[in-house]
Amino acid sequence: TNREDAVLRCLFLRQLHSLLLLSFDSFIHPFTMPDSRWTRVGRHSYNTTTHSARPVRTPGGKLVAQKIKKTAKGPRCSDCKCTLQGIKHIRSTQYHALKQRERKVSRVYGGSACANCVKVRIMRAFLLEEQKAVKKVLAERKK
Repeated sequence: TNREDAVLRCLFLRQLHSLLLLSFDSFIHPFTMPDSRWTRVGRHSYNTTTHSARPVRTPGGKLVAQKIKKTAKGPRCSDCKCTLQGIKHIRSTQYHALKQRERKVSRVYGGSACANCVKVRIMRAFLLEEQKAVKKVLAERKK
């Protein structure tokens, strides 16, 4: 009876040990670190502004290169060179795909001059016309 208990205990411990080893191995392997290397697309190997890329992990756990597009400065005022408000900052080739209301502001000189410069232009034109009128009146008085 003592001998049978010892044999049964020994068999039980062996089975438990093998189960623990199996579960331990299956526990370790899924959590190994994936490969952190990635290669660039194409033959251009330098990380310049037009060829810059960054690694992105796919759902399969692989690292692949994703191209980074250049950021645009956006449209500028033709007079004072400040950025125009209300217009998207995208590359110049993509403006044709935008709607008209996204390309310009609903104002005179909408997509080319800022509001302050338009105001100055209107004031200048008005004052020039007033000056012409004053000159005309003065010339009539002299006669």
